[in-house]
Amino acid sequence: MQLKQRFSNAARHQWTWFVVWVAATVLFALWAGSPWLLLFIFLFLDIYITKFIPWGFWKKSKNDAFRKTMEWVDAIVFALIAVYFINTFFFQNYQIPTSSLEKSLLVGDFLAVSKLSYGPRAPITPLSFPLAQHTMPVVGGKSYIEKPQWKYNRLKGFGQVERNDIVVFNFPTGDTVAMNQQGIDFYSLSKLNSNGSAGVRADKRTYGEIVYRPVDRRENYVKRCIGLPGETIELKNDSVFIDGTLLPNPRLSQHNYMIHTDGTQISADLFEELGINKADHYTQDGYGQVVSRTQDLTGVDSLSLALFGLQQRNGNNGRIYFSIPMTDEMVTTMKAKPFVWDVIKEKEQPGMSYYYPLNYETGWTRDTFGPLWIPRKGETITFDSEVEYKVAAYERCIKNYEGNDFVYRDGKVYINGTEARSYTFKFDYYFMMGDNRHNSADSRVWGFVPEDHIVGRPILIWLSLEKDKGWFNGKIRWKRLFRSAKIPA
Repeated sequence: MQLKQRFSNAARHQWTWFVVWVAATVLFALWAGSPWLLLFIFLFLDIYITKFIPWGFWKKSKNDAFRKTMEWVDAIVFALIAVYFINTFFFQNYQIPTSSLEKSLLVGDFLAVSKLSYGPRAPITPLSFPLAQHTMPVVGGKSYIEKPQWKYNRLKGFGQVERNDIVVFNFPTGDTVAMNQQGIDFYSLSKLNSNGSAGVRADKRTYGEIVYRPVDRRENYVKRCIGLPGETIELKNDSVFIDGTLLPNPRLSQHNYMIHTDGTQISADLFEELGINKADHYTQDGYGQVVSRTQDLTGVDSLSLALFGLQQRNGNNGRIYFSIPMTDEMVTTMKAKPFVWDVIKEKEQPGMSYYYPLNYETGWTRDTFGPLWIPRKGETITFDSEVEYKVAAYERCIKNYEGNDFVYRDGKVYINGTEARSYTFKFDYYFMMGDNRHNSADSRVWGFVPEDHIVGRPILIWLSLEKDKGWFNGKIRWKRLFRSAKIPA
């Protein structure tokens, strides 16, 4: 009788809100493929109809201060839940931190990232503070609780990752982080350290605490997808080949160049006019002082000039600017200046490899790389030839990303304790590169991006700030506001 009376006492607007939330819950449960979500219907039934639990008890309080405080608490909790839900399943904010995608996306661009483009990934660490990737703002410390951790599951989206898409993803080798040197991944630090990973872990004064981060709590990166699952990628003299076919560089891609002038110093205004940021023509010396990337060649002998591929003219050695990133259009404009003698693309010489795979000496460089096969879900590699190379190239995929125990010993591969002559991949993988080809730490350095690391696709630039300028001197790039972030290749 009491339940029947509660149903009859419910007002029309209460039933309306209840029906709205039931419909939304059913649709979301169908989308997520999880019938457990339907249990929320009982929660909404009590909130709006039966009210066995006094959800709004504070509204009847005679204490004005308590009532107003609870109004704020109620509003904040609702806002945090709404932000968490939207941020997890629909859209996420992302700021471009580095120049790896210049000039397609600029440092200081704020992006709205659509998670619906490729399908939102269900949270792996569901208990987390909204809008904080891995560290709490102001107070510090982890912004998430490590348990429970759910298995990877992706809801249906509007499409799949395609070639030349600009993609936001979790940094694959960001699983292990040295807190004092978060700008360099742990595996690169280990290779640079004479004692390997043990030396990094032992030197807490230099590297700080070593922490592990789950997939969805790793740093967000943004690059352009160049290679798709099952393809073979190769770079020859800065040109990308997919399965042997030339892939044209993105229209706004950049490479580093040396600019040889007749001794004239290139003005900051000219660099700005061309769109070359201050950070691109200035660097820091060993003492942290900002210095120009230029060298007066007066007094330099002809042999040294020849090493740079340069020649003096009428006894004048000129002046050289080095490592200046420019697009093809910018190169054409620079060459047209009357004081510019030469513009020469810089080449990286083969040497000790700091490119993927890190534990196998290939001699590859940023310009000459591969061929390297990109794993595809359901495809199999065999360990009957080039075993050492295959171990170096695919161990991380098999062990770290797909969760297997992996051992390479005496020329044989053991997976989950059993000798393995082959392995079939569970995930699709992607090869990502920056448009700023000579200034991008990308898949050439840290390898493949697994499908469970894909976050979404940038769709809108809603704010853009120029770091080298003041608020009243052009800091806001007005022309970039509310522009599409789907930059074509």
